[in-house]
Amino acid sequence: MNSRERVLCSLSHREPDRVPLDIGGTSFTGVHRDAYSRLARHLGFKEDAPILDPILQVARPEEALLQELAVDVRSIVPNSPDNWEAHYTDSDRYRQFIDEWGVEWATPKVGGLYFDMIGHPLSNCTGVSELAKYKCPDGANAGRFKSLREYTESIATRTNATIAMEPIYAGVFETASWLRGYRQFYVDLGNNPALVHAILDMVLEVRLAYWGKVLEELGDLIDVVLEADDLGHQTNSLISPQMYRRYLQPRHKELFHFIKSHSHAAVFLHSCGAIYRLIPDLIEAGVDILNPIQLSAANMGDTKKLKQEFGQYLTFWGGGIDTQSILPRGTPQEVREEVRKRIEDLAPGGGFVFAAAHNIQPDTPTENIMSVWEAWKEYGHY
Repeated sequence: MNSRERVLCSLSHREPDRVPLDIGGTSFTGVHRDAYSRLARHLGFKEDAPILDPILQVARPEEALLQELAVDVRSIVPNSPDNWEAHYTDSDRYRQFIDEWGVEWATPKVGGLYFDMIGHPLSNCTGVSELAKYKCPDGANAGRFKSLREYTESIATRTNATIAMEPIYAGVFETASWLRGYRQFYVDLGNNPALVHAILDMVLEVRLAYWGKVLEELGDLIDVVLEADDLGHQTNSLISPQMYRRYLQPRHKELFHFIKSHSHAAVFLHSCGAIYRLIPDLIEAGVDILNPIQLSAANMGDTKKLKQEFGQYLTFWGGGIDTQSILPRGTPQEVREEVRKRIEDLAPGGGFVFAAAHNIQPDTPTENIMSVWEAWKEYGHY
């Protein structure tokens, strides 16, 4: 099988020739720039790479490295809109920028690994009427799509890989929390539901406009649509199932139905953390692919149980190796054993794309990344 056939076979819950592999194929299955630099040097490629995700500082691997590792996925990243671009400013200690939504970000100039939020454009908004003063980005801005079809056709032809389309920003729920600031947003969920609904609807409209234009331009080329809404932390979901159904599920349903009614693409949802109790609701909302399985989070480490309960409904894209402890601090042999177990639990019957439990972090030794790859080669055949 070629890469696209292999992934599509697994997405249809059939067993391909081997477990599909995704290391660095998307912004949700990537490698932090520091770990990537060491990996590229080890493999004999250029150490410097463009940044795919400026917030998480995930590298965009060069094509030759992806081919060397036999990665089965390539993601397509939209351009910046033609009416906005990021402008970075430096102070004595920090590098900062304001994104197109007006959220402010900063990272330490010395030793900074990621950008963190320091300002929220709707933090002082008190009611729905004030939202009219806020100018949303244009999801369908033509600049986002300039020359994108030609580029996508070239990638699909040259690689025979599965084509996954990146979103323009965080998901509906996450964006709302970034605009308000986490503390205020979670207070709003209980005290100001009208404002929450209005912000969520505003964000949803931007995403519908974006995906509408994406699918008009590229719908016949895209196999997987990437969406993200982090809904869990280390020990539980961020909101209850009841609150998910109240605020987010109707909007997820609308968004995912729109995507499926305008394309053949499968819906991939990235959500970190302990989201076990939300999984049935995510399935009902229309999620086809769940990314990742954060193995170290509560109720997410029993991959055999997850496969038995939800494997007929979901493809698990990720969960091949724990990125919080085993990958950065385990021995190469412990890494290999972890990979073997996760493939053993998740691969039977298809419905599994091998990827780490999140982006590979900057403190990960190169030898452990290579141990993951070598173990996948050894155990990933059907």
